[in-house]
Amino acid sequence: MKSLLEQLSTYKSVHLNKSNVKTHFVGIPLIIWSIAIVLSMVGFELSTKHFTVGITLMSIVAYCVLLYYVVLSRPLALMAILIFGPIVYSATWVPATEWPMVIALIAFITGWIFQFIGHAYEKAKPAFIDDLNQLFIGPLFLLAEIYFKFGGNKTLEQQVHQLAIEKRRAFEKNQ
Repeated sequence: MKSLLEQLSTYKSVHLNKSNVKTHFVGIPLIIWSIAIVLSMVGFELSTKHFTVGITLMSIVAYCVLLYYVVLSRPLALMAILIFGPIVYSATWVPATEWPMVIALIAFITGWIFQFIGHAYEKAKPAFIDDLNQLFIGPLFLLAEIYFKFGGNKTLEQQVHQLAIEKRRAFEKNQ
């Protein structure tokens, strides 16, 4: 498994433009919310004599992603709970509305529009084009940006930035 430094620097290498990063702060949460809506519509119940528990596909995916984040970075995993937890939780209310798939689709498309506008500023393709795992790193990258902005792990921030620049230069040299 790639380290946090490797994952963040790969993602950062195509997110060096501040306008691109800003669009991602809108696009990524919208995409997460839309996917959470759809995944919360698929579920099942586990029952015993004493209780019944409803489990959705969204909760399974969320816990798996959170576990991955814990392995990469406990502070960022905690931030994921605090920041993305309410976003994902709010998505569980949408299936009770009249048009949950329409709402999810509008949010999904809007999120990706923001993403691609950002990459037009960047003049670089999205990170997931070369590595699908980067789809899971996008939210973690946003959390890291916040963490670094508030003074968290300055050494890691410098390492991520330096390695990202090196990766970007190597990519541009090979083009």
